[in-house]
This record gives sequence, C-alpha cells and structure tokens, in this order.
Amino acid sequence: MSPNGSDRSSRRPMRRKLPQVLTAGLILATATGCSYKDFPRLGMPTPTTEEAPRILSLWQGSWAAALAVGVLVWGLILWSAFFHRRSRHKIEVPRQTRYNMPLETLYTVVPLLIVSVLFYFVARDESKLMDVSDKPAHTVNVVGYQWSWGFNYIENVDGNDSTGDAAKSKELKAIPDRFAEDFPKGAEGVYIAGTPADRNPQTGNPGPTLWLPKGEKVRFVLTSRDVIHSFWVVPFLMKQDVIPGHTNAFEVTPNKEGTFLGKCAELCGVDHSRMLFNVKVVSPERYEAHLKQLAKDGQTGYIPAGIEQSGHEKNRETKNL
Repeated sequence: MSPNGSDRSSRRPMRRKLPQVLTAGLILATATGCSYKDFPRLGMPTPTTEEAPRILSLWQGSWAAALAVGVLVWGLILWSAFFHRRSRHKIEVPRQTRYNMPLETLYTVVPLLIVSVLFYFVARDESKLMDVSDKPAHTVNVVGYQWSWGFNYIENVDGNDSTGDAAKSKELKAIPDRFAEDFPKGAEGVYIAGTPADRNPQTGNPGPTLWLPKGEKVRFVLTSRDVIHSFWVVPFLMKQDVIPGHTNAFEVTPNKEGTFLGKCAELCGVDHSRMLFNVKVVSPERYEAHLKQLAKDGQTGYIPAGIEQSGHEKNRETKNL
C-alpha cells in the first residue's frame, strides 16, 4: 500500500470517532445536575448574606474574563492551525515571523492590563468585605481547636449592664483591644463548646450549631487554641483563616433563614475532616430566646479563646485591617 493510501486509511477511524467525542463532551458539559437557575452562579451556592453577592459578582467577572481570554487564545490556535497547515501552502515549513515588535508589545501589554483590572476589582471588594470599622450588632468569638469548634456569644443576655465585662474576661485575653472595645456593656456571655460527636437536632448533620439573627450584622472574631484552621460557612461565600497568635475578624449580615453547613477549610491534622459545624439563621427574637436558654442551661461565661499574645503583638494592627 502506498504511503498516501496508508495515511488516508489511518485518518478514517479518527473521523468516525469525532462525532462520538463531541457528543460525549456535550453530555459532560450539560449533565452536571445543575438547573438553568444555578448556571449563572457558576458552581457557587445561593448567597445567604448581604455581603455574599459582592463575592459572587467577583467570581462571575473572573469567569467572564477567563472565558474571553480563552476564546481569543483558542481562536488564534485554530486560525494558525487552519490557515498555516502544510496541505494549504504545499511547503515543508511556512514563512517564519521574527522580531515583530507590535505583536510582542501586544502580548506583553494585554496580560498586564488583564491582571491590573482583576487586581483593582479584588482590592476594591476585599477592602469592603474586610472593613470592621463600624460597631456590629453582635459579636461571636469563633474558637478553633482539634477537632471541633467553640462559639463565645459576647452578649448582654440578661440586659443588666453591671453583670459582666467581656473586655476584662481572662478567657478572652487573646482578643486584641481593637475588637474588645466594641464588646457590649455588661456582656456576661454564653457559649457552646462543640465536639465531633455533636449533631444538629433538626438536620442530623454533624458538628455544633452556631445560631445567628437574620438581618443584623454579626462580627466573627477568630481565634485558635492550637494550629491553623479556617472558618468557612459555605453559602456565605467567604472563609478566613483561624491562626494561633493572630486574630482575624470579618462581618456578615445574614438575610435568609435556614440551617447551613460549615467546615474547616485548612488541613489541620489527622481528624481535619471531622471539623464540621452548622449555622442556623433565625429571627432576632428566636436568637435572643436561644441565648437565654443557653444561660438557663448553665452555659454562661466563655470558653478560653486561644493562645494569649504579648501586648505589643496583640494590639499592633489598626482596627480596619
């Protein structure tokens, strides 16, 4: 058989398989279990806080930019492969282009512009999401430890301004003054000390349950007793590291009632997968009733927040960082 005949015969099976490959690709792209309503979120869950749409918008914009760059690159690859194919020019090697300054300038400047635009939007949104300059309605000290979570509700549960002072509590000494100065007056507090064996009574999901009020701003002050963890409530679309010897904080305003899943998003040891928790968003009235029930059950005061820092290290950052 001639070489040409051999080439033609070897190409035929590939041509027959092309429709099958395209069909399989179409099935993989469409049979993901997502409805048309889920598609615009591009894999993100439905936002459940007032701040989450900002994160979703940044995610969607990043995908749009990536798709535009991808279409451009794929188009140039296909154009080069088609218009510079060997059979079209009938030559062994097509004409080579070297030292094309406009072209080299283009593929240097365009990536810089893309990165600069993405950096601008990320920096803008991050500054808004991490702003803790205003006093929140509620403060929860999230305590990470191997292998569960504790929650200190820094609240004036009984309404008496003289029954507690969270800023002077020895259990909360690890929290910097810039956060302690926003603690409510008379906050005697209540707590939950979780274990991996805990279960949410309504859903049966593992881990302790953190209660939050709908429509009211909550500040999470994150501390660790041992290693680095990461506090992630999935439909909040936001997570932050829980670092021993360094206190992080962020704020959210839940706007949808329900029970949502949370987990540790930082590999923290052998039982990392068991560091699960639940977040139950309820009305402000039910939230207040829950705190009073914790006090009635004897869970008053606070669990130790974490590793105590030196005064200089603890208070070296400004409040809006």
